Amino acid sequence: MTYVVVGGGLAGAKAVETLRESGFAGAVTLIGTEPELPYERPPLSKGLLLGNDAPDSVYVHTAEWYAEHDVTLRTGTTVTGIDRAAKAVRLGDGSSIGYQRLLLATGSSPRPLPGALSLRTLADSHRIAAAVTESGRVVIVGAGWIGLEVAAFARSRGAAVTVVGSSALPLQGILGDEIAQVFADLHRANGVTLHMGTHAVAVGDGAVRLADGTSLPADVVIAGIGVTPNVSLAADAGLAVDNGVLVDHRLATSDPDIFAAGDIANVDHPLLKHRIRVEHWAAARNTGPVAAKAMLGEDVSYDKLPYFFTDQFDLGMEYIGWIAPGAEPEVVVRGDLAGREFIAFWLVDGKVAAGMNVNIWDVGEPIEALIRSGAVVDPARLADPGVELSDLSG
Repeated sequence: MTYVVVGGGLAGAKAVETLRESGFAGAVTLIGTEPELPYERPPLSKGLLLGNDAPDSVYVHTAEWYAEHDVTLRTGTTVTGIDRAAKAVRLGDGSSIGYQRLLLATGSSPRPLPGALSLRTLADSHRIAAAVTESGRVVIVGAGWIGLEVAAFARSRGAAVTVVGSSALPLQGILGDEIAQVFADLHRANGVTLHMGTHAVAVGDGAVRLADGTSLPADVVIAGIGVTPNVSLAADAGLAVDNGVLVDHRLATSDPDIFAAGDIANVDHPLLKHRIRVEHWAAARNTGPVAAKAMLGEDVSYDKLPYFFTDQFDLGMEYIGWIAPGAEPEVVVRGDLAGREFIAFWLVDGKVAAGMNVNIWDVGEPIEALIRSGAVVDPARLADPGVELSDLSG
């Protein structure tokens, strides 16, 4: 029996690890398009980019691990198609590999901005680290998580940094005005120029031209304008695709022998009662093992809450939860907003849908328990640091 995993990132690497830990003794092949061993992506815009992490710390496993666990690792290899009738994947060199179960973990690709660098791969991170210098003028197009993390890195190098964003505040669409203002103030306090409410229309000749007519001089331009899930392989194979690959709570696709994990998985989430697709590290880390267990026929269900984290200047943050599209949440803050040491909660219908702890640690579990409880909470008690979070979950 042969299990094949397409996608050499964190989701794929954790899936093959789980297959072996669960006792699967058949053949396992992991295929990745990049030449490197499977690695984690958060360090690319955090510790590795800043020079705080060792270069080899990004890898999920050593090369020896794959050999020791009898996993055939094929890096630098592209899968060009899936023959569902023959149960085989076709490779770029014309060969094919048969499978009994197949996992797709093909990740995402950054939306391109001609003339700008992107940050998605290990090579991209090295390229940006080499390009940003103390005397350089850096323009970052995109005021999301990646853009702001790269801005913090570039300022740590001493570069002059301008961030361009389409909203009035960075992260406004994700966090709302009050909490987004915290990030705007943080970056301005650290010397970042924010040019908001517009977008780039052209990059070249040492400048970035914006839709509002401004021309920003730039030695380095970096785009962080989002990613697109890599679903062409699934779509061409006739699998159900809609904002990712549609999977059930077991991460099975419309073909019961094919599963999907990571960025591409649009999951029918049993707890949230909604389809969600999450592009952050934790989704890759957690969907890979669940998909592997489902491939083995175990009775599993993916009900993890979305989670992500960021480090920018002296701000560290964790966010857990999910807010349904179209919801208008009430924001409740516990702690010192101006001092950037607080917990923010987003309430929908009186229930905590998401929570974010900023420079306050070891509160993730009670925040998650509060979300999972579905309890209606008193906003005043929620805002009171003297009330234990565990006392609010019922």
